[in-house]
Amino acid sequence: MPRLALLSVSDKTGLVELARSLTQDLDFEIVSSGGTAKAISAAGIPVTKVSDYTGSPEILGGRVKTLHPKVHGGILARPDQDTDAQDLSDNDIRPFDLVVVNLYPFEQTIAQPGTSLAEAIEKIDIGGPTMIRAAAKNHQYLTVLCNPEQYSEYLEIAKANNGNPGMAFRAKCAREAFWHTANYDCAIAQYLTETDDTQTDDTEASAMPTHYAISGQLHQTLRYGENPHQAAGWYQNGAVPTGWAAAKQLQGKALSYNNLVDLEAARRIIAEFPSEDKPAAAVLKHTNPCGVSVGDSLAAAYQQAFDADSISAFGGIVALNQPIDEATAEALTGTFLECVVAPDCEESAKAILSKKKNLRILTLADLVSGPKQTVKVIAGGFLTQNSDDLKADPAQWNIVTEKQPSEAELAELLFAWRVVKHVKSNAILITSDRTTLGVGAGQMNRVGAVNIALAQAGKKTQGATLASDGFFPFDDSVRTAAAAGIKAIVQPGGSIRDEDSIKAANELGIIMAFTGARHFLH
Repeated sequence: MPRLALLSVSDKTGLVELARSLTQDLDFEIVSSGGTAKAISAAGIPVTKVSDYTGSPEILGGRVKTLHPKVHGGILARPDQDTDAQDLSDNDIRPFDLVVVNLYPFEQTIAQPGTSLAEAIEKIDIGGPTMIRAAAKNHQYLTVLCNPEQYSEYLEIAKANNGNPGMAFRAKCAREAFWHTANYDCAIAQYLTETDDTQTDDTEASAMPTHYAISGQLHQTLRYGENPHQAAGWYQNGAVPTGWAAAKQLQGKALSYNNLVDLEAARRIIAEFPSEDKPAAAVLKHTNPCGVSVGDSLAAAYQQAFDADSISAFGGIVALNQPIDEATAEALTGTFLECVVAPDCEESAKAILSKKKNLRILTLADLVSGPKQTVKVIAGGFLTQNSDDLKADPAQWNIVTEKQPSEAELAELLFAWRVVKHVKSNAILITSDRTTLGVGAGQMNRVGAVNIALAQAGKKTQGATLASDGFFPFDDSVRTAAAAGIKAIVQPGGSIRDEDSIKAANELGIIMAFTGARHFLH
């Protein structure tokens, strides 16, 4: 008797070729449902509709098609067990040798703007996951395929082994099948959690969900992690590529683990400066900014950011908020850089950048959208928090000193505050003319961070602005800053000794703004 295959797919890539080879080369009969049966039949390939095979029509507008004992009995049967064989005989059920199923495009549906909850609900597959899980459970007796990319390998192995792909291949496919349904259910649960509008109390709305899952599929195996002895991989969230998985690499070597970590840090900084605003550039090294600048042109913004710390910028990562033009491309080729990312790149600029063949050039149209939560793994679990996407609003700040900022000074304070939140704590930033001059990052005490930032800025501190990601516990940082010529400070406030810092600022003629928000980055 011919082998029996069940085919029911939403993604019909490679379907006709698979069905034709199954019938012509491997002596299969095909049972199929809905649009899958239509596509196979239209190609002139013999197929039996599920409704004809089961004797039960599709009902509820197609919600119930394959949920039938003749389908699931054929998938879950163990023909070498007498009781199962008897049940198959008594109920006129044939065991399946192959189940090919992929699922309604739930993630693709919710990715479309304006998708309603009702539309999303209808794309939650029921019969598909049930068949996949049943076939994966019973992989000792049959093969389950849930991805068109598996078809060619299956056919090659099956043809070479008289139609039997073997236990190793079936087990591999079963693992892939369970991951497929797990990721699918994770996407549904996450969507329903994010779209839950029943919470009205502020406390409930800010509470963490009872369950949190992270799912992904391997996007790329990386050469190694932070160090050569650490294996690493890049995983993509969801079936629809977003973020860096959606970026286009125009040239250069393959991205490394450290490249991607640095690129994400660069993206977070440049997201502070939307493309519709003035041109902005950020140069990073080891996730900390070497230089950030806003300029009259993109080339000027980049050059100012590079010049802010040209030594550290060597081998750095560059993020730009506007498409790369010829002038910027010329500037970018003037030193060794690891990666450059921008929303786009002009054709003429591509030709210039191609001179640096190892320079990784990426375009990512949306550099603003990032993850809603951050996750850190700890022993025995992980931590989550909402991303630090709090927008700064100087109108809500408290200018606590006698001296008040001008409009230009307030704009400089805002620039410094936008950037310092992306510097590792303890963080101090010195800026002038919307360009960083000195960065004190990741220090164990704030005075040390102040001294590093001031030393890096050098004589340029005269009339400059200082930003601190956390409050000053003592007035020593204020006095040190004033001695270097700093004229304005922005910080969260909130120390029990705030009055000491305010008093020192008034005594020294410094402007001080309290934002009321802390931006630690650990």
